[in-house]
Amino acid sequence: MPSSAAVDNPWFRRFNPSDSAPARVVIFPHAGGSASYYLEYANALAPHADVLAVQYPGRQNRFLEPTISSVDELADELFRELQDWTDRPFLFFGHSMGAAVAFETARRFERNGVKGPERLFVSAGRAPSLPRDSEVHTLPDDELFAEIVELGGTDERILDIPALKELILPALRADYTAIETYRCARDATVSVPITGLVGETDPNATVEQVGQWDRHTTGGFDLRVFPGGHFYLADRIAEVVQLVVSRLHG
Repeated sequence: MPSSAAVDNPWFRRFNPSDSAPARVVIFPHAGGSASYYLEYANALAPHADVLAVQYPGRQNRFLEPTISSVDELADELFRELQDWTDRPFLFFGHSMGAAVAFETARRFERNGVKGPERLFVSAGRAPSLPRDSEVHTLPDDELFAEIVELGGTDERILDIPALKELILPALRADYTAIETYRCARDATVSVPITGLVGETDPNATVEQVGQWDRHTTGGFDLRVFPGGHFYLADRIAEVVQLVVSRLHG
């Protein structure tokens, strides 16, 4: 099992290592996102949990690695990597694309008879079996960037920095390919409880679409609606952390 020393695993950023925390929270980022986007969440959760922020390949410290453009392949890899971190109870928190990756990773734990997460938080991600007819991943570069800026999770100033756009583009396109080509059966479930979180004005994952996660668990479902859009969580850190911590101890 991991020691208090930083573990050299590129799949995870462990900003506040804690071997005394009673539980772990694994955070799965959104399309185009990185582990560092969730630094404030890791800091806020630190007194309560040892936080592993997932770092998908092709960005930041994994810039030189090939990207992965499949939710299923990401889940396969993360299932393997997370088995070294099961020495205490843990939860999954996935935002947008990360919700699908977290769900598929949880399914792999159950399918293989390995003790997995005790709860799944799905944030700003429509239920996995709902149709996905968008093709953002096929757009020309500038239109792809404009799409993510409109959702609110990216600083529009990157559009004025060609070198930065070039660095970000491969991972961004791979992530959108992954989520837009992802398919899930209507009867696919996990046995653990699912908590849905959604911004009330989110155009990408509506309250009704996130509410349909209830069909994908046999362990119970509850839904929390927050003011804001697709990246409501940037302005609601204290409230979201409070919700996670309440489930952590419950």
